[in-house]
Amino acid sequence: MGLNIGDKAPEFNLKNANQNVGNQIQSLENSLMEKGCVVVFECNHCPYVVASVDRLNNMAEYCKLNKIGFIGISANDAENYPSDSFENMVKRSEKEMPYAYLYDETQEVAAAWGAKRTPEFFLLDSNATVVYHGRMDDNPRDPTKVKTSELKDAIDAMLSGQTPPVQITDAIGCSVKWK
Repeated sequence: MGLNIGDKAPEFNLKNANQNVGNQIQSLENSLMEKGCVVVFECNHCPYVVASVDRLNNMAEYCKLNKIGFIGISANDAENYPSDSFENMVKRSEKEMPYAYLYDETQEVAAAWGAKRTPEFFLLDSNATVVYHGRMDDNPRDPTKVKTSELKDAIDAMLSGQTPPVQITDAIGCSVKWK
């Protein structure tokens, strides 16, 4: 199951680990900005996410400048992966994270959206309709070897009223750690 291009993303209400950005309980509705929202399923321990932190932060800032919300969601099983606990999410968010970092403790949101990897991105338009799903770029582990930028390309296309040239890519990263 999960979301396909053209599907309206389901609402959620999740606890936010980043008290500097967003509400204590953050919803999709209050994450959407005038032009849409990027939702990234991520975690603390995945080496693909760790190597992408600066790019994630930069993408969040790019989205904000373009009136697009940006949120991270961690859905990993914290019992078997304690570095992904809510407490450790709070610690990570204290390191100048410019976006809300939400905890999907029950994994219901990740399952409903069809998230399989960390990091995995969903670009939504202002109506919460999925317009892009997949990776940020072609090399999340080594920013010096990036040759493509599918997420930014999709954002730019959406902002100009166009269909993204590529709407679906395979996310590159660790698997979501299911209970």
